[in-house]
Amino acid sequence: MAAPRKPQVKKLKFELTRSAVAGIGVIVFCLFLWMFLLGVWAGQSLLLPSYEKKTFVANEEGITLGPLVIKAEKKATKKPE
Repeated sequence: MAAPRKPQVKKLKFELTRSAVAGIGVIVFCLFLWMFLLGVWAGQSLLLPSYEKKTFVANEEGITLGPLVIKAEKKATKKPE
């Protein structure tokens, strides 16, 4: 008596040209770059402290000053003579 044959399994085969492999590589690189930039953007917003509006109260009651703002000014430079 002969042994029963096993059904042959069809194998999946991909055939790509060099330009197709290069195109897929470019697409994958762009996806990784996009995910990296998105992660950096999200990380910066998570790491920076949230802005809280602070007001300062003067010595006299009932007077409220706005937020303290310090402005940087350019130093005057001497002109060469």
